[in-house]
Amino acid sequence: MALLPCDIPLDEHGRELKSYEVAFPIGCYLDNLSSDAVPWHWHNDLEAVVIAEGSCTFFIDSEQYILKKGDGIFINADFLHMVTENQSGDCLLHSITFHPRLVGGSPDSIFWQKYLHPMLTDRSFSCAFFSPSISWQKEVLKTIESAWHTNADESPGYEFHVRNLMSQLIWLIASHRPSGQATPSEKSLRDGERIKHMLQYIHDHYSEEIDTRQIAESAMISTSECLRCFRSTIGTTPIKYVRQYRIQQAARLLTTTTQKIIDIGTFCGFQEMSYFARSFKAQMGYLPSEYRKRMSPKS
Repeated sequence: MALLPCDIPLDEHGRELKSYEVAFPIGCYLDNLSSDAVPWHWHNDLEAVVIAEGSCTFFIDSEQYILKKGDGIFINADFLHMVTENQSGDCLLHSITFHPRLVGGSPDSIFWQKYLHPMLTDRSFSCAFFSPSISWQKEVLKTIESAWHTNADESPGYEFHVRNLMSQLIWLIASHRPSGQATPSEKSLRDGERIKHMLQYIHDHYSEEIDTRQIAESAMISTSECLRCFRSTIGTTPIKYVRQYRIQQAARLLTTTTQKIIDIGTFCGFQEMSYFARSFKAQMGYLPSEYRKRMSPKS
């Protein structure tokens, strides 16, 4: 079962939980952005994505990247990111997440020391964008797609082939990674860590009544600094993010459980069902009942 749906479950730190095996630390995901919301999150894994259909925007820290069919992106470990579709209709992503040790092995290996460690510790390198119009990037895209399909097929010995492909991917990225990029300022790095603390608090308490003051206190900063940090890092306010996250979690529960809609709304922090319905439709395009009918897996 190498091909997995993308639910983006998060741990208590806001990091994405992985369902791959520890012995073979890689997972393949088929993401349909019309039905699966991808909230802000981060993880210790590296991530490689190819856009199989449609168009989307990746938000990585405070940067935005618009990708269309055939494009791809690589995201370094521990960087905040999210993705949204740019238009109605299916937006399909072939995503691979893998732990660096799949390629690097142990920390004392030449692969780790020469290629993985410099990449993982370079906080100026959040991601790399790939276009099929550029020769070496076209090769990267083919490598990602080949690894994705090979891992999904699980033919005998596929683990060797996948590991070789991911090693080739790392080599291509490492050999073309820009040098001399400006290191993020201490302020930028501090904002990133504060946002992680505040997102953790929201992910832990989104079903409760929470306000900006509580969110700010979770990172031990003032409310004004909290507002500035949210706007500069992820482009919204804390309360708007709370509402967006609640809707994303409600959407997940609508399609993965048989709970009553009123119970889902209440659990996700909406005390008034009319407000829940209006907010849900504004963000997802459908009323909760309509969304459940359209997006629930067909038996």
